Amino acid sequence: MRNGVKGAVIGTVCVVMLGGAGYGAYNIMSALSGDGGTGGGPAVVKSGPPSGTEVEETTGKFFAAWEKGDASTAATYTNFPEAARELLAAYGGDAHITKVHITPGTATGTTVPFTVKATVSYGGKTQPLSYESRLTVVRGKTSYRPLVDWQPSVVHPQLRKGDTLMTGESAAPPIEAVDRDGKVLTKETYPSLGPILDELRKRYGDKTGGRAGVELVIRHEGTTGTAEGAADTTLLTLAKGKPGKLPTTLSAGAQAAAETAVRKYADASVVAVKPSTGEILAVANHRDDGFDAALLGERPPGSTMKIISAAALIDNGLTTANGPAPCPPSAVSESQTFHNLKDLKPDYHATLSDSFARSCNTAFVKFADEVKVDTLTREAQERFGLGQNNWQIGVPSFDGRVPAAGGPDTAAALIGQGQVQMSPLNMASVTATARTGTFRQPVLVPLSLDHREPARARGLSQSTVQQLRAMMNRTATSGTAAGVMSGLGPDFGAKTGSAEADGQAKSDSWFTGYRGDVAAAAMVQDGGHGIDAAGPIVASVLRSAG
Repeated sequence: MRNGVKGAVIGTVCVVMLGGAGYGAYNIMSALSGDGGTGGGPAVVKSGPPSGTEVEETTGKFFAAWEKGDASTAATYTNFPEAARELLAAYGGDAHITKVHITPGTATGTTVPFTVKATVSYGGKTQPLSYESRLTVVRGKTSYRPLVDWQPSVVHPQLRKGDTLMTGESAAPPIEAVDRDGKVLTKETYPSLGPILDELRKRYGDKTGGRAGVELVIRHEGTTGTAEGAADTTLLTLAKGKPGKLPTTLSAGAQAAAETAVRKYADASVVAVKPSTGEILAVANHRDDGFDAALLGERPPGSTMKIISAAALIDNGLTTANGPAPCPPSAVSESQTFHNLKDLKPDYHATLSDSFARSCNTAFVKFADEVKVDTLTREAQERFGLGQNNWQIGVPSFDGRVPAAGGPDTAAALIGQGQVQMSPLNMASVTATARTGTFRQPVLVPLSLDHREPARARGLSQSTVQQLRAMMNRTATSGTAAGVMSGLGPDFGAKTGSAEADGQAKSDSWFTGYRGDVAAAAMVQDGGHGIDAAGPIVASVLRSAG
């Protein structure tokens, strides 16, 4: 009898599913068990975005469990319950955050902003905590329930994947970082310096005579309070420590100019250095993800790489600034065809200086068969100090990558594509070396502070320097960089660049230049041509710092 009933139910469900697809799918298991149904009938599984009512009910239950410190229950209202439970448990446990009160704002579609007010208590010290965040409600892929789309930023907007929260004695004493003229540098005044100041604190806090305090911090993935991993990010100070004074090479004026310049573009980064010393004058980023692309970015640098490529051609006797470097409309290397930027007229009688100033790709690609597989690699390492993973600037940095790659990658590398990877710091250093002929490893804090050994390279001959400077000056005066570098002369030079990465539709914008004893380089992801975004950033920094 029961088997017959069960078969009848399944048969009915199948008929309804086939005949009523327009009304949504049925959950067979719910129909058989009776869960979620009324009057013994099968439950309809909803599809599509959650309704306003569902958003309100889900967030209400999630917030209520969070407020109670019930991490397990709160996590069940998310689409990644294990990750949610772990972080929410740390919120009330390791972070010692209590008396949580959450006030939701007005929803926009399925996204709900909210305000958190709570209390942090540790070791007899108590401080209020207040911040704003947001969440989005989605429909579960298998359960079809409305669920909070779990991101660490739901718990706090500064949290990223792998982060957690902790309250206790700080891993390192606080520091008072000062610029080259003794002016105090804070993350409130110079937001881009936040991650750098955190890193400087981790590395040098115990070397400057400070005393640790009690803080609520974000502990990043891989961080154990030691030299490994990213530095903790302080969110709240419960008991102030004693800061030690830390000298840096930064210039408050240049830093302020850099901060202002990058804010005009999304995903923008810039670095300025002093060519005569290698001292870093400014580091600024404007990115939603908080990544320090200025120092750690790894992106193809496009035609700014032609500074190194031109030096390699000169140093290896393949041509000179006034020697031949024809610019045809296209060039083929290893069966791969390369083109110039749109509307660039060919010039079959061009010199290297002509093609450099006009940023002709094909002129450089034509040399691919004449250079050796490791020609660019050796030039980058031996002359410009790149790609050996030995820079000691005072905080983590990427040192550039110019691998010895054969085939079409040799041609691509000559124009800053393929496997070549650089950061704005790298290209600012390249420009500084081209400006003086001497490679000076960039530094952010004095080498003497912890007896660091800088990276070394033999630099460029005086003849090569004179030719590079003449070509970069021509680029800034009458070439592709003339528009943005106008009024910055006479002792100035530049190189534009654009590079496609990861199959993106719009190229990254690159620009590097110098004015007197200041060199700067910028990169704007998806920024277009060099003069569109990165160029104005560099020009602004050079105008203020030069």
